[in-house]
Amino acid sequence: MNTLPEKSVDLIYADPPYNLQLENDLYRPNKTKVDAVQDTWDKFDSFEQYDSFTRAWLSACRRVLKDNGTLWVSGSYHNIFRVGTILMDLGYWILNDVHWYKTNPMPNFRGTRFTNATETMIWAKKSAEQKSYTFNYHAMKRMNDDLQMQNVWELPICTGLERLKIDGKKAHPTQKPEALLFRVVSAASNPNDVVLDPFSGTGTTAVVSKLLRRNFIGIEQDAHYVALSQARLAATQQTSEAVLYNAPTRRSRARIKFGSLIELGLLAIGSKLYSKDAQTMGRVLADGSIELEDGFVGSIHSTAAHIQAGSSGNGWEFWYFKDQNSEFKLIDVLRETARGLANVSTD
Repeated sequence: MNTLPEKSVDLIYADPPYNLQLENDLYRPNKTKVDAVQDTWDKFDSFEQYDSFTRAWLSACRRVLKDNGTLWVSGSYHNIFRVGTILMDLGYWILNDVHWYKTNPMPNFRGTRFTNATETMIWAKKSAEQKSYTFNYHAMKRMNDDLQMQNVWELPICTGLERLKIDGKKAHPTQKPEALLFRVVSAASNPNDVVLDPFSGTGTTAVVSKLLRRNFIGIEQDAHYVALSQARLAATQQTSEAVLYNAPTRRSRARIKFGSLIELGLLAIGSKLYSKDAQTMGRVLADGSIELEDGFVGSIHSTAAHIQAGSSGNGWEFWYFKDQNSEFKLIDVLRETARGLANVSTD
């Protein structure tokens, strides 16, 4: 990472060694050996050594991250709390902890503790002062059947045809499922952004980035894993730009003022607006304000707040109009129509 230009990366996903501290082999009840993580890259002599390693790579990440970029780090209970403390000490600011609930976790064969069915991902921005970063909220909401996506993601571990194997054995002990990275990359980057994975393994982040038309950098010290990654990438077809869509954020979408609906002829002066239950009515005035039945006059937002006893109100989500078929519809529908008609500047 030290060879990369400063502030050159939009998104970082890191799946570092977890320092699992496995001392003995693990066996199933039928006496077969569990293919656990025994690789040297996951072994550290002490917590101090692991912390020093973590501080070094997190510092390198912060150097190459753009001022509007974000970092995701995966971990388990073995390491994620140490990682979280260090990244906060370095100046990162945590946005979310996202919990990956594994729908098919490995059982606890010894029966000595609860089955570990989750891993934690920390999503952080570069600093507390950072004003902007990519979060494709609307895309995530649509992916979740128009419900706001929560920070618990139910996804299976990497199995079946997706799991790389050599001679019937896992090619990599901790290969992440593409579905997990699909969400991370979709949520926190845009097409043509640069995505970096400093612990690339068998290339899952690179594969998903290519699929979603992101540029990517993968760093991996094991030549065998690099070869597997290259083969996966060669077999990955990049998604056509025509069908690749990220729902725009409110900040990036054309800003429409309520008065524009009148100027564009979408609402006539004197039109009636209604609350959802049709118990409250307002009248549209020529200057774009709303006159209520009790004489109060204000914007779509202040009138919504007035009706709701002073609570903050979003008029676009409060007021309804009647269409040509006398059906009630949110005025936000007219705002979307206006975006297609008006040539207005973006925020």
